[in-house]
Formats: sequence, C-alpha cells, structure tokens
Amino acid sequence: MDSENVHRIAMTSKSQPSPRHFGILARMRNGWRTAAIVVFTLSILFGGLVGDRVLALSDEARDLLRLYTEMVTVAHEQYGAEVDYDDLVTASINGMVWTLDPHTSFLSREAYSSMRERQRSSFHGLGILVGLRNGQLTVITPIEGTPASRMGLRAGDVISKIEGETTESMNIDDAVGRLKGPKGTSVRVEIVRQGLDEPLELSITRAEIPQDTVRYVYMITPETGYMSVSDFNRGTGKEVADAIAKLKQQGMKQLLLDLRNNGGGLLDQAIEVADQFLPEGAKIVETRGRTRESFQEYYASTRFEELDLPVVVLVNHGTASAAEILAGAIQDHDIGLIVGTPTWGKGLVQTVYSLSYESGIALTTAKYFTPSGRLIQRDYTSWVDYQTQASGQSEADDTRTIGEAFRTDLGREVYGGGGIAPDIEIEGREISSLLQYLLSRSAFFDFANSYTSRHPIESPQWTPSPEVMSEFRAWLLDHDLATEEEADGLNEPADAEMAKRYLHAEIFNSVFGIDARYQILAAGDQQVIRGLEAFGEAIRLLALRRELDSGEQRTAAAGL
Repeated sequence: MDSENVHRIAMTSKSQPSPRHFGILARMRNGWRTAAIVVFTLSILFGGLVGDRVLALSDEARDLLRLYTEMVTVAHEQYGAEVDYDDLVTASINGMVWTLDPHTSFLSREAYSSMRERQRSSFHGLGILVGLRNGQLTVITPIEGTPASRMGLRAGDVISKIEGETTESMNIDDAVGRLKGPKGTSVRVEIVRQGLDEPLELSITRAEIPQDTVRYVYMITPETGYMSVSDFNRGTGKEVADAIAKLKQQGMKQLLLDLRNNGGGLLDQAIEVADQFLPEGAKIVETRGRTRESFQEYYASTRFEELDLPVVVLVNHGTASAAEILAGAIQDHDIGLIVGTPTWGKGLVQTVYSLSYESGIALTTAKYFTPSGRLIQRDYTSWVDYQTQASGQSEADDTRTIGEAFRTDLGREVYGGGGIAPDIEIEGREISSLLQYLLSRSAFFDFANSYTSRHPIESPQWTPSPEVMSEFRAWLLDHDLATEEEADGLNEPADAEMAKRYLHAEIFNSVFGIDARYQILAAGDQQVIRGLEAFGEAIRLLALRRELDSGEQRTAAAGL
C-alpha cells in the first residue's frame, strides 16, 4: 500500500534502519580523526559504561584521552572559524560509530528521549494522526474515543496555529512536540476547515493515548483474519494476543499476518509474539556475540496457547530486525508461508547504554540467527549497496538466495546470507507517474474532504460512481493538478481502477475513519491478494507440520 508522511501525535516513525550520513568523515580533520575514534571508543566503553571505574584505564588509554583533550582545545581555539566544543565532540562520536556498523548509533538527548518514548505502550496527547499536506499541518484522521475525536476534529482540518503561533514554518516533529504534553494539560489550536468562513479556536485537554502497534485487525474474508503489526513496543505481545482472541470470536479459521514495513523494536516483544505461533519448546531465535552474555537462546513456552491455524505472513524490504525474527521462526518451523519480497536483513543486536548528559549509545553487541541457524544480517561491507539493496533500488546480485543452505523442520531448503527470502515472491503493484504526482500533492485526500463536505455519505457500501470520477477529473483541471491529456489518462484501465480505489479510500477516511481507508486499499493490494491465494499451500504445510509433531510424539511415547 502507498506510504505517506503521517505522524501519530507524540509518536515518531517506527524503528527502522536509516541511511548513514556519509559526509560526516569528510567534515572531520584527518589529522585527529583516528585518535578521536580510539579515544571515544575507550572513554565510552570504559568510562560511560562502568562509571567510576574510568580511573582503572590503562596508561595508554589515559594518554590518548589527554591527546584528545589537547586536540579539541586546539581546534576550538585556533581553527580559522568559530567552532563549538559540542560540534567537535559530537562529530568525533559520530565518526566513531560510523566506523563500527550501520546500526550502532549515538543517541543525543533528544534522540534518546524519543527512543524511550517509542517503546512505551501509550503517550499523552490529543489523539490525532497528522501529516503535511501541501505544506500545511493537516489532520489525517482523529482516533476514535480520544480528546480530538470528542472535540469534533475531522480529517482535512488544517491546524493553522498552536498556542497562538502559526504552524507555517513548523516541521512535523516540531508541531508534534508542541501538541503533546503532560496528561490533563490543555493546548490551544486554531483550525481552518473547508466550508467555514472563520477559523475554529479550540482548547483541547491532553489525555493518555494508546500507542498501538497492532494497527488494523479485521476479517478480510469470512474465514480469514487480517492483522497488521507496525513495530514492537512494550505492549505488542498483549495486543497480538487480544487481536487473535477477537478474530477467533469472529470466526477466524486462518490468519494473514502483515509485517510489511515493520522495522522491529524490542526483542522481548518479538519473542512474546512468536511464542503465540510456535509449538512449546520450539526455538525462536539465538543471539551470538563476543561476550559470554551475548550467547542466548530463546524458546517458545506454555504461556500462550499455540495458534495452530494456517498462517500467511506478508513481508517486504521494510521488514527488519524483530519482525525478521518472527518471520524467520515461522518459516523455519513450517508454521506458515512467507509471501512478498526479501526482507531488509537487519540482524545486529543493539544494547542501549546510558551516557552523560541524558544521552546514550545503541551499541551492537551480537547477531541474530534463526532457529535453523541462518544469519539474519546481510553483508554491509559496502554501506551504499547495503542501503540501496535493502530499499529495492539496486539490481546487484542478491546474496540472500545464494548463501549457505539450511533446512526447516520439514526439510525445506532455506538460505543464509541475510534477511528472509519469501516462499512466494511477489512485488507490489507499480504506480504510474501521474498517480504518484497526484498522491504527492494530496489530490485524492483534498478532493475527498471537499466532496464529503458537500455530499453526506452514510452507507459503508457506497462506491465512487462514474459521475464522482468525472467530478474528480474536473476538480484536477480547476486546481491545475493535471492537463486535459493527463486527466484523460485516468481513463486507462489500470490507472482508472487505482484512482477510483484511492478516491474511495480517502472518502471513507473522511467519513468512517482510517480503518475504513486501510481496508479499501488492502482489497486492491497485489501482495494481500496473492497472500490470500496462498492459503491452500499454507493449509497443506500446516498438515505436514502436524504429522511431524504427531510422529515425534509417537516416537517419544515408544521410548517410554
């Protein structure tokens, strides 16, 4: 499904690998770069991590620390332009972590606080999804039952002012930071709404808002439950358990689990979720590193009842880390089929250590291995290839399918080399340049809000008629978003079907909320469609798995 610049108030984007800043080293002075890296490695590992034991450093380490202090002092006092100590130290820290691996990172005070906030299961805010639409801070949808919903905020409302200050120059993070705050406090906002001559001035009291990671749960067919997990925070395990119980009550006989664009999160929550899918005693994941403590194995327990239903898991290039642990365990134990495109291949374990000044470091301490022994982490010798291949931008050979062969419980052949290769590979549908342009200009979203302000819609069976599509075409011309020739291109079968679906989804978002929008888009998602078609194979796989378990039980019984 299409991605968009949407931000849940007080919630940053999911934990996903991001490109490194390749210009860092070029800005550093070559004469002191190496020493700075060595010194900060020592000072963080031996100082920040063990506190007062910094005095136990070797003579060599103390000499290097002294050298580093001298270099920073000279650079600050003698460099040809004014430079802050903070800039020098931060640059040297970033230089150090840049040389280690793509996922070790220094966390500034702001980044450290944001990371801890993402891992919580709730936050205090208004309860709206916001995004930038044509440069304006716009409500994508209010969350049902939250202060924003109770105050009547609607999709398409433009937040023009926060506490009397215009939002024109605010970026999304700045605006979100101003809207969130302590529970029970109020924030004043000014709302510009289509159809109203004057802005609305509202004072909204902040409340606790669930930070859900299981965003969408519904019956996609009469027998098939659908669940989308966006990342793994403190509440994910319980959310998944609750979602499974809900779907079973609604008659679920098989599950479509969507892990696309799930960048991972907390290891313990990935294990708790996997525990709900795997048979008792099945290995979930193994970590291996340099220290004794880094060698760990995790197994399914009896805490949850095993799902024991056919499962199809959707993955793509944005599926990473903890999400790959879950997908790999399901595949290695033949619990379900994996459908989509190869996953990111992020299998480095980060341990977060607190440092001075309320900062921290996410330090790679081990690697993830699937139950069959596959290494999840891809090779990152070339960081450029590492980033472009993971985002699907490179045509270089994919080492994930030519690495060492491993075997699942049933003897199926799977491969190492990083990431999870799907059992059934299917790309998402390509979007034409015209549709991409219209999406980037929020054309469907803006027209939908304009249309619903003039045409009340009450039935969930409503679909865009040819007259609605003609009105949309005229609207594009009136707003200079398409030429006559481009607008005529929307009559081409492929573009016409997708344009109608996007418009349908945005109109339902405006009327019924974001869940309705998502379900309309999912119905036309090629990977979702192929995932539903794969259940025949998933049913056969589960039957073989049950035969294996039964055989193991008979063998154990005979041994008694």
